Amino acid sequence: MKIKKTTIATFTIVATMLFGVTGCNNVKMVADEAVNAEATTQEVNLKTLTGSTVVGRTTNDKLELIDSLIDKNFYFEEDEQAKQDGMIKGYVESLNDPYSVYYTKEEYADFMESTEGEYVGVGVQVSQSVETKVITVVKVFDGPALEAGIEAEDVITHVNGEDISDQEIDAVVDKIKGEEGTEVTITVYRASDGKDHDFTMPRRKVENPTVQYKMLDDNIGYVEVSSFYEVTGQQFKKAVEDLEQQGMEGLIVDLRGNGGGLLDVAVDMLDYLLPAGKIVYTADKDGNILSESNSTDDEQFTKPLAVLVNGYSASASEIFAGAVKDYEIGTLVGTNTFGKGIVQRMFPLNDGSAIKLTIAKYFTPKGNDIHKIGIKPDIEVELDTEAYKESKGEKDNQLQAAIDNVLEKMGKK
Repeated sequence: MKIKKTTIATFTIVATMLFGVTGCNNVKMVADEAVNAEATTQEVNLKTLTGSTVVGRTTNDKLELIDSLIDKNFYFEEDEQAKQDGMIKGYVESLNDPYSVYYTKEEYADFMESTEGEYVGVGVQVSQSVETKVITVVKVFDGPALEAGIEAEDVITHVNGEDISDQEIDAVVDKIKGEEGTEVTITVYRASDGKDHDFTMPRRKVENPTVQYKMLDDNIGYVEVSSFYEVTGQQFKKAVEDLEQQGMEGLIVDLRGNGGGLLDVAVDMLDYLLPAGKIVYTADKDGNILSESNSTDDEQFTKPLAVLVNGYSASASEIFAGAVKDYEIGTLVGTNTFGKGIVQRMFPLNDGSAIKLTIAKYFTPKGNDIHKIGIKPDIEVELDTEAYKESKGEKDNQLQAAIDNVLEKMGKK
């Protein structure tokens, strides 16, 4: 399937556009959920900045003084590379944008690993609140965490006995990940019983099952999409085609807890569902259009459709949900989405490190800016978490509301 893309402005250096959610108040896999999209790979070459004003004379003199004091007085052994990395991280953090990040060589390698849909970890997807920095488990996949007993909505308080309450999600994720076969102990607070729980489990390769599907009663197809990875588009199409062969009369796409991923994949999936027209476009701080993605008229889904969303549905999920809503080809059911309508680009540096910067906003087909606003569902339904947990997912009032909506469109209700 061909995706029509019109690039109206380009950048001389860089490369990778990011639509996944990263940084504070984000949803992440362990490793990072936000992954590359619309990539044109080009490294930024490092060079010596002669006479640069990046670090002023006063600041440079202060750094040299501090370095001298450390050399003469610091008790413990210092790590020169860690000091250099720390200075660069602090420089980027001064932008006060949780989505702009400096990655060391090792961190960038880990980041790129996550695009393949497989990583070494424990199998949890987590989110961090901007206001409180609380890190909450959003989903538990088949793997060590599930086997140990970790549950969705658990709040992570310690990793290997270390209090992580004031740490950023990237740092916590790095502590949870590690060498395959080693163990990690995660302490969580569980609101349902008001107690702390310790779980020790081995790290191992965990595959994120990005698409799972089944046929519900009344020939309603159900497809859950947990993230937008390279394999997701084909998995989604195969799922829908299989359900079609089984006699599907209506479809529910579940994007709850989906923190985003590859833009190309989301666009490809939407091209499979939408009529010809605009899917998403991006604009820089001056209002210049940077890129635009459009669907063709080759394929279109015309059966009753509902899309489930919640506060953890972010970024590429919101592109998907926003397009479905703007084209009115389906009904959004659930709660307001996350509200991440900004775009990052990854600048790989030639020493193996990288910097990720926010460079634009994206807009829905009708031009809606959803950043820090989110997308309001057509049918608002709060999940009855108590009933959901007690029934181990069998009693899902949001899903039932989506089923009722599809049944009504099918003329069966």
